[in-house]
Amino acid sequence: MSGNAGAFFSSSIYCNFQSNSACGNPTMIFKDSNFTYWPASAWGGYFKAWITPKIYFEGGAFEVNPYRKRANDDGFTFSIKHATGAMAPFELAYTTNFSNDKLPRTYRIGGWYDGGDYTDPVLDANRKYAVMTGDPYATLNGRGGIFFRFDQMIWRPNMNSERGLTVFGVAMKNVAGRVAEDHFLEIGFVQTGTFKGRDKDVLGFMINDQRMSKWTIDNILVARTSAGGSRHVPRDEIMMELTYGAQSHEPLESLPTFNILLIQIRLPTFSYKEHQNTFIVGLKFTLDVLSHFNIARNPN
Repeated sequence: MSGNAGAFFSSSIYCNFQSNSACGNPTMIFKDSNFTYWPASAWGGYFKAWITPKIYFEGGAFEVNPYRKRANDDGFTFSIKHATGAMAPFELAYTTNFSNDKLPRTYRIGGWYDGGDYTDPVLDANRKYAVMTGDPYATLNGRGGIFFRFDQMIWRPNMNSERGLTVFGVAMKNVAGRVAEDHFLEIGFVQTGTFKGRDKDVLGFMINDQRMSKWTIDNILVARTSAGGSRHVPRDEIMMELTYGAQSHEPLESLPTFNILLIQIRLPTFSYKEHQNTFIVGLKFTLDVLSHFNIARNPN
């Protein structure tokens, strides 16, 4: 049992960044499906079938259980009681690495079907605006989406080194159900090896756009106007990040990574006044304990 988003929709490239809109998984998958995330757990399983040495197909099915996300859930309840269905992701991928490609790449296309219960983003069980009636949002079942993701190294100055420039992108689209987001788009690059002697440092930039669905905008608009607020509701949340990761030299190569990030945010809001764009500077430190103590290389 574990959060199941890590098995799909993720890439090691994403967590060169600190923004949670990119690092881990594109956040749309959590808003438009019952995919679980840390520390929530769920029963499930998946398979991967290699069609050729570079092409594979994988799919899975994971429990949808609202009790897994309760604040008092201890993670040790192994029953599937209260489950409302299953979440089924799938993808077809072409992938290479440094051992079989001068410019490694991965291209993935796939989708998901969520057969579990979820709440309507606007209406209550009587088909009225829940934000006005105060009644619970209606319970629905069944929604799904499609996606395309890629990462492609486009420049590698030395074939004996993993230094180089990689571009990446994500496109996700809702195709069924009444959901919070209509689509998610992301594009960015990661340059591994920056200045002389800094072969493992990383310079990266990414920008993504999360477009709210018409139902989300409708819900916000009703709440705002009922309180006398503005009828202007931004539909897009745009986030950008510029980051630099500096890795320590041997023998401390796995010690802290230093990231400088710049994020611009535009948020739809329920408040009377609109939120302004936000500028943030942050730091992140990471430590690979296993590599530092040589455990991964010498398991005995």
